[in-house]
Amino acid sequence: MLIYRYILKAHFAPFIISFFIVIFVFTFQFIYKYIDNLVGKGLSWWIITQLITLNLAWMVTLAGPMAVLIATLMAFGSLSSSNETTVMRASGLSPFRLLLPVLLFSGIICYGLILFNNKVLPEANHRTKVLMNDIQRTRPTFVIEAGRFSDDISGYNLLARKTFENSNKLEGVFIIDNSNPVYSNTLTADSGQINFSKDYTKIILDLYNGEIHQIDKKNPNGSYRKIEFQKHIVSIDASGFGFSNSDEGAFSRGDRELSADSMRSIVNNIDRSFNTDKINSALQVQALARDYTGLKYDTTKLDSTKKSMNALMIQSLTNRYKGLKSKYDTQKQVQQANQKQADIYLVEIYKKYSIPFACVVFVLIGAPLGMITRKGGFGVAAGMSLGFFLLYWACLIGGEKLADRELLSPFLSMWLANIILGSAGFYLVFRDSLNIRRLFKKTIKVKPV
Repeated sequence: MLIYRYILKAHFAPFIISFFIVIFVFTFQFIYKYIDNLVGKGLSWWIITQLITLNLAWMVTLAGPMAVLIATLMAFGSLSSSNETTVMRASGLSPFRLLLPVLLFSGIICYGLILFNNKVLPEANHRTKVLMNDIQRTRPTFVIEAGRFSDDISGYNLLARKTFENSNKLEGVFIIDNSNPVYSNTLTADSGQINFSKDYTKIILDLYNGEIHQIDKKNPNGSYRKIEFQKHIVSIDASGFGFSNSDEGAFSRGDRELSADSMRSIVNNIDRSFNTDKINSALQVQALARDYTGLKYDTTKLDSTKKSMNALMIQSLTNRYKGLKSKYDTQKQVQQANQKQADIYLVEIYKKYSIPFACVVFVLIGAPLGMITRKGGFGVAAGMSLGFFLLYWACLIGGEKLADRELLSPFLSMWLANIILGSAGFYLVFRDSLNIRRLFKKTIKVKPV
């Protein structure tokens, strides 16, 4: 028991330090990536702090497994460099028993991250979406970066030489308008102002002191028009600007804003609705088959009235058959669409469990590698961890793409990385006791002459 406490003590401190270092690196990367969009747009530091805090949720999800891997490499590398693991194994402790306290600790972290992914992360993602929407309402210049073309507006490329922090004014405006299928318009203006309409469905650009150059798309060498203006108003559909109205429909939660239970409920509703439709179609087919049995195929003994009624019934049944056949073809398309939609939710469900379970997998990988390398420094552990985590993340992203193309099941797409790395970890842990080399060793017997 004292040995277990000693191993946990060697693992716990590196885990805490590694966790906060990884969070710091992710935060710094986030700020560096979005600094141009956050600073100089008239946003208060409170709003910026809220955005960073809400984005900490996904950072915690990724930092947990990474910190476990770094801490495991550091702990067992340090214990191995001082020959403490050798002494422990000589005293009768198997490799698995050396890992047992760290595995239990990683299991607790795994359970905590599962709860976090289902309770905290969806809410954080949803609030980030709402906050970004509110920012775009008050600051339509939020996605416009001075001196760089913006293509967030569908059919338009917009460049502003200068934006202003506390207003929606623009200077040095250059717009390429390709929304018209016949003409291409290029607009230049000394200054302008961008706002939303009162119902937030349109972007209104008020341009001052500029020119419009119009060219025929089908015949570029043909007609050309140049128009000078002192004031010109451009009205653009706001849907291409990444803007959505603040009603319940616009803020319906996406797959990354729902817990696993909520997504399972949606998948079950999709399946239940389709199964009900299939049962109704099967009942209609049975009814059609029964009606076909009532037809008179030998019409030689029927009078003209009954022949006419029989012909009308045949025509009616034929129309019903064509309708059911068309419905069946439609059902196949609906089934494919429903399956694709369900797979999107299933991928997110499995992801909420596979990433936390990586904590356990990384212990199986990290402990034997730490004992092999016999290096307990942070630099070596962080470098090896980065390599393994990049491999793990590449498998997750690749698996998600394969699942979207229906080339891999949602379960395998999210758990394949855990299966591969976990199998490699089991081999490294039990390689001495398994004596795998003996399975491939050939013994040659020489018979005496």
